[in-house]
Amino acid sequence: MQLHQIKFSLRKRKRVGRGGKKGNYSGRGLKGQKSRAGRRIRPAVRDIILKLPKRKGFKNIKIKRKIFVINLDNIDKKFNANEIVSLKTLVAKKLLTIPKSVKSFKVKILGRGNLTKSLLFKPEFIFSDRALNKIEDSGSKIE
Repeated sequence: MQLHQIKFSLRKRKRVGRGGKKGNYSGRGLKGQKSRAGRRIRPAVRDIILKLPKRKGFKNIKIKRKIFVINLDNIDKKFNANEIVSLKTLVAKKLLTIPKSVKSFKVKILGRGNLTKSLLFKPEFIFSDRALNKIEDSGSKIE
């Protein structure tokens, strides 16, 4: 290999910001981050992460289910004998109103009051012990 076969540039690379022919600021303008050496603009994602609220403590918290409560005396007033008690019938008879903001919920039936009729309960409810005893005593069934 000879000297005339080597590919290289005879012009020197321009070193910006060190005086020389470019003048005072060497094409970088006045002050600020962009005029400094080693400038690096922070990514926007990092700013978004910094703005998020930081919470202390355990992070993996399960979303709690909302539990709606209905007593046996209210069910006894609204339902006739041998009717089916389900979520749809409770909403239809206006014993239960579910807001649109609630995504996950359960309905618990409590034992206040007495059942005078036999009803058919769907298994989609949670029953208290007292309510279960009163349901069995009245001759009602849980599917």
